[in-house]
Amino acid sequence: MDDYRIGSGYDIHRFSRSGVFILGNVEIDFKKGFKAHSDGDVLIHSLIDALLGASGSGDIGRHFSDKDPQFKGINSAILLQKVIVIVKEKGFSIVNADITVICEKPKLAPHIDSINKRLAELLGIERERINVKAKTKERCDAAGKGKAVEVYSTVLLKK
Repeated sequence: MDDYRIGSGYDIHRFSRSGVFILGNVEIDFKKGFKAHSDGDVLIHSLIDALLGASGSGDIGRHFSDKDPQFKGINSAILLQKVIVIVKEKGFSIVNADITVICEKPKLAPHIDSINKRLAELLGIERERINVKAKTKERCDAAGKGKAVEVYSTVLLKK
């Protein structure tokens, strides 16, 4: 009998006036970056929490504290790879991931295919098993006013 687990993840990062805008391990040309301890890849952070949750392995802060200097400026794809090892060691495989990015600017539609492709590579699954959607908040709250980016992730694991 198959054992399926669903996990959800969420993250938000405020913009900074400098830095690099990285989303799903894809660099996007934009005038702002993120305020963060790592590279600020809010999408991967949300995805990490979903994977850890589905596998019963805690959350991103438990594994990669923002107080730990070894993670300062780290590429979030490296953290994701460490989480994939945790998931696989527990006997799970990744079935799919569905991700919603809330961002007023920059417009993400031109980058969605690149993000989906890169995530499929990082997760080691077929491209068709990844779905990233971009939404706005119609100028409501911090994300809607262009001060932050929010991401919600859902994953399905199978044992």
